[in-house]
Amino acid sequence: MSFFQALGYFTREAFLSLVRSWKISLLAVLTIAVSLILGGVFLLVSGNLRHVVEGWKSESKVVIYLRAEASGSETVRMTRALEETDWALDVELVSAETAHRRFRRAFPSLSDLLEGWGENPLPTSIEVGLDWQQFEDRPALEAAFAELRADPAVSMIDDDRDWLNQLEAVVFVLEALGLVLGAILLVTAIFTISSVIRLTAFLYREEIAVMRLVGATEFFIRGPFYVEGLMQGLLGGAVAVTALFGAHLLVLERYAGAPLSLLASRFLAPIELLALIGLGGLAGLVGAVTSLRRESLGQTAETPGWAEG
Repeated sequence: MSFFQALGYFTREAFLSLVRSWKISLLAVLTIAVSLILGGVFLLVSGNLRHVVEGWKSESKVVIYLRAEASGSETVRMTRALEETDWALDVELVSAETAHRRFRRAFPSLSDLLEGWGENPLPTSIEVGLDWQQFEDRPALEAAFAELRADPAVSMIDDDRDWLNQLEAVVFVLEALGLVLGAILLVTAIFTISSVIRLTAFLYREEIAVMRLVGATEFFIRGPFYVEGLMQGLLGGAVAVTALFGAHLLVLERYAGAPLSLLASRFLAPIELLALIGLGGLAGLVGAVTSLRRESLGQTAETPGWAEG
């Protein structure tokens, strides 16, 4: 019998075994699915959160507020100096009048706070878009910021880097937590599949004994159980991917426009989906191999192959 003929036989036998013992097989499939769903949720949330952080990074600015007594020549001097730095992507001078209009447009309910002042309370500022690649040279960047703060024309510097770095740390923690919990549940799923395959092998112990008597090899005997574990893992991965996609659509439909929708705005990439399904299949195969290494498959001292496998 060729390898492909044997593989076809293994697949048929594995499918029949799944159908016959569908209840215990369903337990194994669901265990794999739950572990992959949890890992997929962390992967989905952290991936979307990282995408949001990257978007905020590209839009983040350093705002340099100037003192009210700063002269026009000082403002021009600072603007030109910032344009010549290697960490500034764009530099925009925002006058007090422009800041006033922006505030009224962004916070119409608070516009009354600006009324009654003898003069515009909002200062002139310079908005600088950051080149995040320059953060690799952090000491030099910090020295540049310290020099800006020491300038007599500068009142205050508003820097978005700290809270963006904190968000990146949150993303890292989510990814690590997802990996740890997913790995723990995946190991649990492997043990579950191992137990299911061992039980299936026990139910077929008489047929296995007959196969040994007629000279069947260990590979031929164990092959259907390996394929069965692989199929259980792949089915668990497929269930997990389907559940994740359904949850993704549900969140987008029910929470459209809400902040929560930002964490599900983008679904997993095809390579990530294939990796989840493949991971399920690998877990199922490992569970089957582990169970059959411990399982005697009906061997006795009188049956051939006692020392095999």
